[in-house]
Amino acid sequence: MSLLEYAIDLTRDLVRFDTTNPPGNEGRCAEFLAELLEREGFSVTLHELEPDRASLVAYLGNGRGRPLCFTGHLDTVPLGKATWSVDPFAGEIRDGKLYGRGSSDMKAGVAAFITAALEERESIVNSSGVVLVLTASEETGCQGAMALVRDGVDQHNAGAIIVGEMTANYPLIGHKGALWLKLTAYGKSAHGSMPEKGDNALYKAGRALQRIQGYQVPAPRHAILGAATISAGTLHAGSSINVVPDHAELCVDIRTLPGMSHPATAAALVAELSPDIAEATPVLDLPGVFTDIDAPWVATVYRIVEEETGIRPEPRGASYFTDACALQHAHPGVPMVILGPGTPEMAHQADEYCEVPRIEEAVRLYRRLITDWCAEDGRHPD
Repeated sequence: MSLLEYAIDLTRDLVRFDTTNPPGNEGRCAEFLAELLEREGFSVTLHELEPDRASLVAYLGNGRGRPLCFTGHLDTVPLGKATWSVDPFAGEIRDGKLYGRGSSDMKAGVAAFITAALEERESIVNSSGVVLVLTASEETGCQGAMALVRDGVDQHNAGAIIVGEMTANYPLIGHKGALWLKLTAYGKSAHGSMPEKGDNALYKAGRALQRIQGYQVPAPRHAILGAATISAGTLHAGSSINVVPDHAELCVDIRTLPGMSHPATAAALVAELSPDIAEATPVLDLPGVFTDIDAPWVATVYRIVEEETGIRPEPRGASYFTDACALQHAHPGVPMVILGPGTPEMAHQADEYCEVPRIEEAVRLYRRLITDWCAEDGRHPD
């Protein structure tokens, strides 16, 4: 079986596991990969997030130096309400496209870097090696990766991180953080026929919503990632049409820049919306990540990508968050790139697909990045 055939078959195997989150159910998929990697000589640790949900860390190397880390998540988003023209869990291939929920986001990337690691076992085993971090529950806030870090699961002191997320094999060197806040307004209930007796919390949330529309998050613009942003997502208030609501919750999505203080960002927003908004409670709190453009390993990644794809990369960032939020902060100072075969425009779409040639290209890229890392082992001391 050729490398391409192996990577395609493995992608199809992974798509056939329904790991829709919620509820996730990544456990069987993680166990399948754990058995595969153990057969090939990797040492594997399974980490339970919840019943039927697990992440895994797999390592191969000589135990010295800092390994190259590949990471990817096993969960997918729900199918949505749109009708699919294919079975979303069959891994069907048509016209050079592999269809299925998670094909681009991001089971093709996981399959590609596992395939590359298996093909390069001989160079890996005699070097600082490779560590594969495969996570549960990334789609709802990187809970699997955060739990690995929180519980001290050994990631073998990774020296660099490749996130196999969907980039159409274009290397990205950072992404914004995510600060989701629940903003609360309080009032006083009253009968709907006597509104003057109450204090309408929904009106307060409405005034806050208007101000949010024109609000500029106080942060200098990032040269690569751009400006911090804010978007209102949900509004909940009231128990009945004929009751003045005494409580309203407005949820906002703030995309922050690396180095921004999230508590200070939340406090500044509450101050701006006072007195209508009384408090802000974090729902999701993920830091931004960024790798220095001048990092030597980034230059290596750019060179290999250009040689394999014919495209000369320029510094760019991702619009979405990844498990690097947790992993890069667990390995301070290590360089990170986001690089994977998935088609970004297919994320969370009906009839999601990944282009088959991109998977083959990703395997080649990952193999070269592995062999370069292992050949330059002396650059990656403990």
